[in-house]
Amino acid sequence: MMESLNSPSVEIVGITVAVVAIAAGAAYLYLTKKPKGCLDPENFKDFRLAEKKQLCHNVAKFRFALPTPTSVLGLPIGQHISCRGKDSLGEEVIKPYTPTTLDSDLGCFELVIKMYPQGRMSHHFREMRVGEYLSVKGPKGRFKYRPGQVRAFGMIAGGSGITPMFQVTRAILENPKDETKVYLIYANVTYEDILLKEELDGLASNYPTRFKVYYVLNQPPDQWNGGVGFVSKEMIQAHCPAPAPDIQVLRCGPPPMNKAMAAHLDDLGYTKEMQFQF
Repeated sequence: MMESLNSPSVEIVGITVAVVAIAAGAAYLYLTKKPKGCLDPENFKDFRLAEKKQLCHNVAKFRFALPTPTSVLGLPIGQHISCRGKDSLGEEVIKPYTPTTLDSDLGCFELVIKMYPQGRMSHHFREMRVGEYLSVKGPKGRFKYRPGQVRAFGMIAGGSGITPMFQVTRAILENPKDETKVYLIYANVTYEDILLKEELDGLASNYPTRFKVYYVLNQPPDQWNGGVGFVSKEMIQAHCPAPAPDIQVLRCGPPPMNKAMAAHLDDLGYTKEMQFQF
């Protein structure tokens, strides 16, 4: 009996089992290890424009390729990147933007850009052609998110300030282990100014118990059932979670709007800890 246990065949089986175990462990580590991001916080890196899609007269979606089809950008949820370009005079300009994609979107990242007539960086994006490169540095930002850190988020966005809200909302809703609820108020001048409306409506339809969006327009069309005018205290009370230690209200929009919303939130009893401005 002892001889059979010490036979060469037993040794071979033992070695085989050990090799399989090591290989399985290595595979597990490979699959569970978070891929290294492509961003550099100190130095600009160039990414090729793979696709440019005009969404309306002054808004376009830009898709940039990462080095490989399985590469990730490496941007924490709710943070942004610095983009470098040249204005109409050929002078360097740097401006922050928040991608609408997540690290679950492999091989690329996307920016939805509203291009203003006099915008210096707007000029750069307007002139960009497929195959050209954008210089990017990051990540940047103070916002840090972990699943379940609050029971619910209220969000107040204006214009292109929707991009960080969209990114955070997507990350929350697409994580099956995250039960956080999101209540978004999104303000614009006209219906045509609403960015990512199809995507936002899709999230509201797919996650009806976890995500609500309320649109507000200064100049609404004739048939409109959303808010009208500027975002008011009454709108915030009706469409955001009430002040509580386990909620937070995020805001991102033009400076005058951010200032007005901060005053509204203060008056409604939201403490500084319950507020965050991108």
